[in-house]
Amino acid sequence: MRTTSFEKKEIHHMARPLPLTAALGALALISTLAGCSGEAERSTAEPIAEPLVATYDGGLYVLDGTTLDVVADIPMEGFLRVNPAGDDAHVLVTTNEGFRLLDAKSGELTETTFTASEPGHVVPHGERTALFADGSGEITIFDPHELADGKPEVTTLSSPKPHHGVAVVLSDGSFIRTEGDPDERSGAVAFDSNQAEIARSAECPGIHGETVVEGETVVFGCENGALTYSDRVFTKIAAPGDYGRIGTVKGHDDSAVALGDFKVDPDAELERPNQFALIDTAGNRLQLVTLPPSVSYSFRSLARGPHAEALILGTDGKLYVIDPASGDTVKTIAVTEPWTEPDDWQQPRPTVFTRDHDVYVTDPATRQLHLVDIESGAVTKTATLENAPNELSGAVGHEHS
Repeated sequence: MRTTSFEKKEIHHMARPLPLTAALGALALISTLAGCSGEAERSTAEPIAEPLVATYDGGLYVLDGTTLDVVADIPMEGFLRVNPAGDDAHVLVTTNEGFRLLDAKSGELTETTFTASEPGHVVPHGERTALFADGSGEITIFDPHELADGKPEVTTLSSPKPHHGVAVVLSDGSFIRTEGDPDERSGAVAFDSNQAEIARSAECPGIHGETVVEGETVVFGCENGALTYSDRVFTKIAAPGDYGRIGTVKGHDDSAVALGDFKVDPDAELERPNQFALIDTAGNRLQLVTLPPSVSYSFRSLARGPHAEALILGTDGKLYVIDPASGDTVKTIAVTEPWTEPDDWQQPRPTVFTRDHDVYVTDPATRQLHLVDIESGAVTKTATLENAPNELSGAVGHEHS
């Protein structure tokens, strides 16, 4: 593999008083206690072990993550997206109405919905989960450990303009949200727990994708590299050239390096990238790594392994296990048949989902779901589903601290 390193450019911003309009906006923060609105009955059966949720054209499968058995098949219409809610029992299903709560451990869809105009990103981190409504710019924040009792108390924040955005809440109550409007996105703003502005950066055009790495450093993808936030400071890590888009990033608590996709053609309807990015937030460097010739990947190919390994499922059907520090491939595991990324991003393609030591890979062409052991380099279980799986997620969280 070929690697190239590029040095960083730092941006320091002093905290400054909020202008009157921003201060009034901060005072408009809304906290509401929403009662339990028709939560579905809990199943009396045994809880589903390590529940997984796979979407298909017409509904959801809830699977036992240890056996890969389908425990529940839930019919639902429309294009469905699934994300961890932030605890060890629930998954949020994105529908046209908002974010609907699925009790994955019982295999039951509840009546609880966080309504949102054009629901977008879901970001669970620590003790808070943040939901972003692209159509309004509204951010909904809640403690996911309260989900077992119904709809939790929520804090609602607003963005100046609606956009395809994201927000992340840190352990001290501070938060970062993106800046933009329906036509373009420019960067991010950080606020303390009292909603006073800490810092901002407008050096992340097309900001998209977020993750948190070691030291609670937040990483965003940009059309010209990456933007990080740590210790009240935004730092720009530039990509080579005028255009080097990172739109998907994956982090791990035990690594200062984020894994990102990397695209170089601003005019491509669909670019099938052959390079990926390793974003070193400790050294503030961006390293580009090239996959073998003719091998590309999609935005659902990226994940992190149990020991912070960077994982990429290539179109050759192999799972590449990569040392995030060096960029070297330490192992390849044959998982699926060769595949081609579809033109429509909503169409199924192989997807990687990781949780602790478990690595799951879908193969829509064969309607299969595989469980991969990174240490042994083997596929240890395979299940064939009735319908081709599309998105894959699961309950990922911890007990309340």
